[in-house]
Amino acid sequence: MTSSVPAAVSTSVLDLAPVVPVVVLEDAADAVPLARALVAGGLPAIEVTLRTAAALDAIRAIAEEVPDAVVGAGTVISPAHVTATVAAGARFLVSPGWTDALLDAMKASGVPFLPGVSTTSEVVALLERGVTEMKFFPAEAAGGTAYLKALASPLPQARFCPTGGVSLASAPSYLALPNVGCVGGSWMVPGDAVAAKDWARVERLAAEASALGR
Repeated sequence: MTSSVPAAVSTSVLDLAPVVPVVVLEDAADAVPLARALVAGGLPAIEVTLRTAAALDAIRAIAEEVPDAVVGAGTVISPAHVTATVAAGARFLVSPGWTDALLDAMKASGVPFLPGVSTTSEVVALLERGVTEMKFFPAEAAGGTAYLKALASPLPQARFCPTGGVSLASAPSYLALPNVGCVGGSWMVPGDAVAAKDWARVERLAAEASALGR
């Protein structure tokens, strides 16, 4: 089956939705119903992390069977990951950190990407390379909203997707910052709901998260 998802995201990943679900799947068979529930709840951008053996098959299934989803790959840490995930249908890439080799591979991939940063020096280094959109990780442990607020004045050209410890309660504080486009989180895909295949609950939690941007 050929994916009906566009070859490239037409807008910034940071502007697709206020929240990007960070999904860890042990069973690729759960990928399509989970993605459909998230899209129905208003969260079309879905980051499937490469933390399990099922990840590539899950990305492929979502790309092929859920045309309204914009599926991306998370925990991308090598050029090989870039090649494999884009081939599977990933429409964007997210890394917890970056190296020159990884950044070069992501730039060459043809899809949008969010390299991970947690220090000012890393942000400046990316700006030198022409990258202005980044993942701030691990957000809570690295300084949270206070840290990002402090970066806004000296580095206004940098925009972030904070991920790592972000919750429904803390998300609004991040989204209120001028240099935050969206947040990443997993609270709308709790493990017990996925295990129980309670897609209605996932959809409700996704709708609650989507409403944060209104």
